[in-house]
Amino acid sequence: MIQNLKCVIFDMDGVIIDSEQLHKKAYYETFESLGLKVSEELYVTLTGSSTLNAFQRLKKHFNLNDNPEDLVFNKRKRYVNFFENDPNLHLVHGVEDIIKYFHKKGITLILASSSAMVNINRVFDRFDLHQYFKTKISGADLKASKPHPEIFEKAAVLGDFPKENCIVIEDSDNGIKAANDAGIFVFGYKNPLVDNQTLKNANAVIESFAELKELF
Repeated sequence: MIQNLKCVIFDMDGVIIDSEQLHKKAYYETFESLGLKVSEELYVTLTGSSTLNAFQRLKKHFNLNDNPEDLVFNKRKRYVNFFENDPNLHLVHGVEDIIKYFHKKGITLILASSSAMVNINRVFDRFDLHQYFKTKISGADLKASKPHPEIFEKAAVLGDFPKENCIVIEDSDNGIKAANDAGIFVFGYKNPLVDNQTLKNANAVIESFAELKELF
């Protein structure tokens, strides 16, 4: 367990905001428009990676002629429509409290999400989260996507603390593998609305963010 916590690196979708179902609806609307039948098993392997990476893999899997960048735009347009028209969209239970708790203790907070920066800012604007985070990183702007460790390696550098003083909070197996390979202690958050992730490779699993207050 981390003895001297200095930096917390948050994933966003499924950790800060309960948007996984919106993403899934947007993906499956896009699949339907392409005439693709994507199984749940295949979809699970895409969770946590960037949208571009997901469509690059689907292009190869289904031998598509479509440009992955065009498919990303298609899916993102659908997601934005859901985001802006869902009045029930909310932060994950307890996450705002733990964000304020860490911030008040002077712990550096970094956002490291596979979502595009425009989607990150959309969430941070809607729920007034900018003030708590030192910086935000979008996996869409990086060379590699989760489960590659690049995003968390960059987060640790921007946080300006040794990895042994950092933790990651993730809800996807791809994100957990990225944190594992980056050499950063990772908490798997068991989101009650997400039932297709095992979290088996997390260093520890939490079902409530209140559990972190007891640890730190």
